[in-house]
Amino acid sequence: MSWANPEYFWLLLFLPIFVGYVAWKLFFRKQPSFTFSSTAALKNLPGNYKAWLVYLTPLLYVAAFGLIVVAMARPQLQNTTVEQHTEGIDIMLSIDISTSMKAEDFEPNRMLAAKEIAGDFINNRRSDRIGLNVFARESFTVCPPTVDHRLALQLLDTIDMGMVRDGTAIGVGLATAVNRLRNSEAESKVIILLTDGMNNAGEVDPITAGEIAASQGITVYTMGIGTRGTAPYPVDDPVFGRRYQNVSVDIDEEMLQQIADMTGGKYFRATDNREMIEIYEEIDRLETTEIEEIVYRDYEDRYMNYLLSGVLLFIAGFLNERLFTRSPLFHS
Repeated sequence: MSWANPEYFWLLLFLPIFVGYVAWKLFFRKQPSFTFSSTAALKNLPGNYKAWLVYLTPLLYVAAFGLIVVAMARPQLQNTTVEQHTEGIDIMLSIDISTSMKAEDFEPNRMLAAKEIAGDFINNRRSDRIGLNVFARESFTVCPPTVDHRLALQLLDTIDMGMVRDGTAIGVGLATAVNRLRNSEAESKVIILLTDGMNNAGEVDPITAGEIAASQGITVYTMGIGTRGTAPYPVDDPVFGRRYQNVSVDIDEEMLQQIADMTGGKYFRATDNREMIEIYEEIDRLETTEIEEIVYRDYEDRYMNYLLSGVLLFIAGFLNERLFTRSPLFHS
C-alpha cells in the first residue's frame, strides 16, 4: 500500500482536540439541574438505552473523520512489472584433470580447489550460459553451455582424475571448448582454460587451437596453477602407506600467454587458493553481463472504500445525535 497525498495525515492531529472537547462537553461542563430532597427513589428506575447513545456519537464522528482523512491521503495499490533484457555470455570452463592435479600445494589439492572455486564462479554468473569440458590425454564435454546452473554444478562435482588416460593435451582441451562455442549466437563467447602443466599429448597444437578460437571471436583466459619450484605430491605405497615427494612444477607460461594474447584474453598464474579466487573474480569483472531493466508501475486507487465508510459513519453519528440523544455536541 502506498499513499499519493500522505501530507493529509497531519489532519489527524485535530483528533486529540476533538476528543478533549467531547470529554469537556460530556463530563466536565456544568449541565442544567433540578434540586431534589432525596434521589434514593430514582435509583430503582429502569435504565434507558438512549443514555448510552450519547457516548456513541463522538465515537462515530472520530471514526468518520479518521476514514475521511485516510481517503484524502489516497491509498493506492502499486503493481510493478520488471522487464529484463540481458546481453548473454556463453562461457566454457576447460579444466585439466591429469594426475598432476593431485599435488597439494593448494588446499586440499589442486583438483578439489579448482572444482570448488569454479563452482563459486558459476553461482555468480546467473545470467550466462555456462558449460564444462575436461582434458588429460583426451578431452570430452561434461556439460554443454546451459542456463541450468544447478545441473552444471552437479556435473562439475563428478569430474575427477582418471576419467580419461593420463597426459596433458592442452590443445585438444581448448579445441573441444572452441567446438562447443563456435555455433553460439551469444554476444560474447569466453573460454577459461585451467592447467598445471605443459602440453605433452594430443593431435592439436595449443597455438593452432588458439588461432581457431580467435577466428571464431572467442576470448580465451588461460590460467596456470601451481606453486613455483616444487610441490608436495602424494604417493600411495602398498607397504609404507601414503608418503609425499616433491615434484617439479613446470607450466608453459609463454604458450598460455600467447593463446590469451591472440584471442584478446589474459593469462593468469595462481600459486594458492587465494590467488585462484582473485583470478576468477577479475575474470568476472572483465566479462560483465549487461542487464537492461524496464520498470512498469501501475497504481490502483483504493480511497473510495474509506471515503464511503467515513461518510456513512458521519451520517450515522449525525442521526444518532439529532434523533435519538437530542444532545448536539456542537451547540450550547
